[in-house]
Order: sequence, then structure tokens, then C-alpha cells
Amino acid sequence: MWSALYQLLLLFAYPLVRLRLRWRARREPAYGDRLEERFGWVPADVPQGAIWFHTVSAGETIAAVPVIVELIRRYPDVPFLVTTMTPTGSEQVRMRLIAGSNPSDGQQDVLSAAGEDVQPAAQPVAHCYAPYDFPWVLRRFFDRVQPRLLVLMETELWPNLLARASREAVPVVLINARLSARSARGYRRLGGLARKMLQRLAVIACQYPNHAERFLALGATQEQLQVLGSVKFDVRLPADASERVEALRGRWGLHSRRTWIAGSTHPGEDEVLLQAHLAVRRRLPEARLILVPRHPSRTGEVLALCRAQGLRVARQSQSMPDDVDADVVLGDVMGQLIYLYGLSEVAFLGGSLLPVGGHNPIEPALWGQPLLIGPEHDNFADVVDRFAEAGCLSIVSGAESLAVELCRYLQDPGARQRAGTAAQEVVAKNGGARDRLLTLLAAHIDAAIEQ
Repeated sequence: MWSALYQLLLLFAYPLVRLRLRWRARREPAYGDRLEERFGWVPADVPQGAIWFHTVSAGETIAAVPVIVELIRRYPDVPFLVTTMTPTGSEQVRMRLIAGSNPSDGQQDVLSAAGEDVQPAAQPVAHCYAPYDFPWVLRRFFDRVQPRLLVLMETELWPNLLARASREAVPVVLINARLSARSARGYRRLGGLARKMLQRLAVIACQYPNHAERFLALGATQEQLQVLGSVKFDVRLPADASERVEALRGRWGLHSRRTWIAGSTHPGEDEVLLQAHLAVRRRLPEARLILVPRHPSRTGEVLALCRAQGLRVARQSQSMPDDVDADVVLGDVMGQLIYLYGLSEVAFLGGSLLPVGGHNPIEPALWGQPLLIGPEHDNFADVVDRFAEAGCLSIVSGAESLAVELCRYLQDPGARQRAGTAAQEVVAKNGGARDRLLTLLAAHIDAAIEQ
């Protein structure tokens, strides 16, 4: 029943999806670019017979890049295709994997983040937007690309995509898989449709045992499941991190200022964060906030909120003489969050004061700083638990509790250092998933090549 209903809904949704893309492009112009790629019209430079990685958005792409780079090195004669769903993900692919001949444009950052001092792989990576889950769109895409293997990052499961891959005898591997309790409840409502999707996966490589248990309860088999940990713990700071951070610190006059960051914020959170910042400044007048919206297209909206509170704002994308006197630095340049975290002394993770699911706390942990997050962090519940157990992450409920925690750390260098060291130790202790994942994927690529 669910399968038939889904196909019927897709028929009605097709014109609406096109209209929505054009409507969204009015606010975010990047959604209007390369529109037909989303409907299976693949660019001419995308090769056939590729190993296809689908990484959805920026976070998944960043986590997958070191794995992809290493696989390219191991298989120099095999083409690779990376697809995303969002312009931010697309930008990360282009910046980190298709940077051209100059490795400083992005690929060298990737290799540094992988903890390796080597040259970029010579084999280019193809990229386009992923096809939407319409049967005729997927047929067009598969006929053109003829992938050998499909690797899905995290939990990007679409019924028709998996059905078409099965029909074309393309193995599908789900890596760094996570399934929150809330997502599991949603899939459970789909009944047999969810079970059929899972059974079409060759392997489900989960981050943690409780994720594997949820997949098992939905209809996956024990033979499909492996627990490898999260590749996001294997991220490393770029080789030029210290140099870039020092330049930004000088640009904004942060050497003698207490500084905290709110990373990847969503609509409705910025007001709360600004209230917390005002409370902090009543005790620490020199305090500076680095505010980084999840989507740069919200820059104008967030800028207006800051100015409405009487706060002076410096924008990363625009250099002005009085930037050193700003109360808030607005991070409005895509792909720079890892460097902005290096400027702060305490980090708040956005998307967690609202039912968004939270964002990744590992990047600020690399810099050795205390972590703060809201109660809505289902997307990273297991990661959050590991930091919380180590005593370096606190859960805040709103502006008042956030301001209290910020003042505690900003005024106590000893507590700040202890929490920051503990955060770095958590990252080090939980690494190693990348090597385990590479072993798994190499076996499947070898099998795909032999076919």
C-alpha cells in the first residue's frame, strides 16, 4: 500500500518540485543553477562506470572526502562520481575534490585534514547533483552513468533509487550510517516499504551499536550490519589552520578579547544567541561573538538582528577599517567554519535549540575548547554523549543557561583548558573508523571491477 501511494504522490509532486526549486532560487540563487541535473540530465563530463558516492550536503561531503581521496589513490584507473543534493554540498565537492591543478585551492586542505603530507590524486572526480527519486528520472540517470557501485553517506534512503540500483544490479553500500530514535519511528510508519529499502542494501556500516539495533528492528538482517564507528572522528585540522587563524585574529583584533562562537545556526536561534551574548557582555564587556549561520543566504537577516540589538557587526566577506571594534563577527563565507572555530574559546553548536537535530561538535573539539549544545541534538546523540561523559560538553536550554556556561568558561582559564583537553582526547580515542571503512569499500570496489 505504502509503495503504491508513494508512486502516486510522486506523480503529483513532479511539477511542484520544479516550482519549489525556482521559488527557492529567488532567495538562494544557487538552487536555480544546473537545474536539469536534478532530473537526470547528466553533464557530458561525467564518465560511465563510475564508483558513485552520494553525500547529500556539506557535512557529509566533508566527512567523506578523505575516504574518497584515498580510494582514488588506490584505484587510479577507476572513475569516481560524487553527487550532492544541496548547493553547499556541491561547493564542498568543487572546493575539496575538484580544485584544479593548484592544491592550495582545496585538495591540499583535504589531504592535510586526512593527516597525510602527500600530493593530491591525479584522477579527477566528476560531480553533479543527484537525481530526484522519480522513476523516469532515475532511469535516465542510470542509463547514462551506468555506475558500478553506489555508496550512500549516512542515511539517505530513497525507495526508487534503491529499486533502480537493484534492477540494474548495482550494489549499494550505506556508510557512516546513523539512525536516531526519531528517524526510526518515522521509517517504522512506512512498514514494508522501509523493510524493502533496507533489504536492497549490500552492507549497512553503522556508527554505533544502537544504530545497528534500530536498523535491525526495521527489517535489516544481521549479515548486512557492521559497526565501524564514525569517520567524522578522523577529521584533522588543515595544515594551514594556525596561519589562517592567526591572520583572522589580527584582522578582527581578537588577541585580547574573550571570544565564543555559535556555529551553524538556524532561523529562530540567532535571537536567543544574541540575548546570551548581551548577558555575557554585561559581565565581560570585551566579549566577542562569532556568529555563523548554517546557510550564508541568511546573512542579511542575521545582520539585521544584530543591528537591532545595537551591536556592531563585522562581516567575513567584507573587510572594513572598523572591524576591530565590532561586537559580533558574522561568518558569511562558505567552507570557513573550521578556521572560525580556531578563533574561539568556547563553542556552541547550532541547530540544537530548535527541533533540527543539532550539528557536529567534533570540529571545535579539535581546537581544544569546551562545547555547548541545546537539547535538540538527535542527529549527533551518540557523539554528544561521548563528549558529555568526558565532562567537556554541557547542554543548555536557552539564553540564560547559555550565558551562565559561557561566563563560567570565559572567566576561568583552568576550567576552559581542562574541558578543551578532554574534548581533544575524546576525538583521539574514537578515531580509526576511516581505515575500517576503507577496507570495507575496497572489497566492494574490487568485486565491482571484476564484474
